[in-house]
Amino acid sequence: MQMSEKSCTFAVGFSFSYKTHLKIVINRQNIQIDMGKKYILFAVVLALAACGIKMPETKETSYETMTIEKSDIVLPVKLSARMKGQNDVTITPQVSGQLMQICVSEGQQVKKGDVLFVIDSRNAQLELEAAEANLQAAQASESSAKLEYEGNENLYAKGIISHFMLENSKNALDRARAATSQAKAAADRARVNLGFCTITSPVRGFIGSIDVTVGTQVSPGTYLTMVSGNENMNAEFSVNESVLEGRITGDNQHKTLADFPEVTFIMKNGTEYPIKGRITSVSGAVDRATGTVACKATFPNPDGVFYSGIQGSIVIPFEEKGVIVIPQVAVVRLQDKSLVYVVQPDSTAASTAVTTYPTGNGKDVIIESGLNVGDKIVTIGANNVQDGQKVLFN
Repeated sequence: MQMSEKSCTFAVGFSFSYKTHLKIVINRQNIQIDMGKKYILFAVVLALAACGIKMPETKETSYETMTIEKSDIVLPVKLSARMKGQNDVTITPQVSGQLMQICVSEGQQVKKGDVLFVIDSRNAQLELEAAEANLQAAQASESSAKLEYEGNENLYAKGIISHFMLENSKNALDRARAATSQAKAAADRARVNLGFCTITSPVRGFIGSIDVTVGTQVSPGTYLTMVSGNENMNAEFSVNESVLEGRITGDNQHKTLADFPEVTFIMKNGTEYPIKGRITSVSGAVDRATGTVACKATFPNPDGVFYSGIQGSIVIPFEEKGVIVIPQVAVVRLQDKSLVYVVQPDSTAASTAVTTYPTGNGKDVIIESGLNVGDKIVTIGANNVQDGQKVLFN
């Protein structure tokens, strides 16, 4: 046998029904074996040993573990939601007349007080002028009645007229004053009706569909459009009754809602709305068909990002106290079971069935049953562990 730094060459003879020659060349990167028959594998191993090459040894592997304890955690509950303007207002005329102008378009954002529609005001203007004329006549009659009554008071004091005549003049003055009040009310009503011919937006928001055209004859009750008030928006959503169980009490719901954490709205494209909202309303009844409770969360909308009908998700950060939280990698899924490997006193692993529910962070799970405080479990590498395998080494 000849050996060098880079290679080892040898020959081995065997006493079979025929003779076989074996040559093995070993270099730094690979081993080339040229042999006649597989029966001499044992001789190869001996040859390698003779050349000083060591066979790989089995190594013991230690696994990461953790000791179970209870802790508090915030669970983000994500629910589908739909936005609705807090002050959605249906616009209808208060007076009858022909529609002369439509001053807005569908989807347009308007401010409170912006003109939306104009109704023909000529009749209303004439009614106002007539009412003001009647008011002036009534005021003149009242002035005359007042002068007559004051004159009769002087005459009665001097004993020139009877008390009966004095009372008659007083009653005439009262009737004149009443007529003036009626005329003034009629004038005010005509002035209001004239104002109704110009329809303005009662809130800031967006214009909905417009189903009328210029020239349409409208009357009180005719639907013109809807202004979706978007200064504050309500996210309407439903929560399973089990989620709210124990969190809201009917006796003091207002205080309970005030103590609720702020909520987040997530757009359909995944964008998070930067301003937090608060839950402001929880229905007092559970939907029998779905087992859910209708809720509302109010969000400020200073930049007009939200409009009625927009859909997304609302995230409520509910806090869970005194629960067992473990890494998701520690749970091994086997068919319909969830297993966790518990380290025994002799440092071996024993699988234990557990029930879990997600935390929502994608990294951890909460244990409902199967583990106890003080248990030591395998975390990273749990998928490679088998029952009875030693997992801790000194």
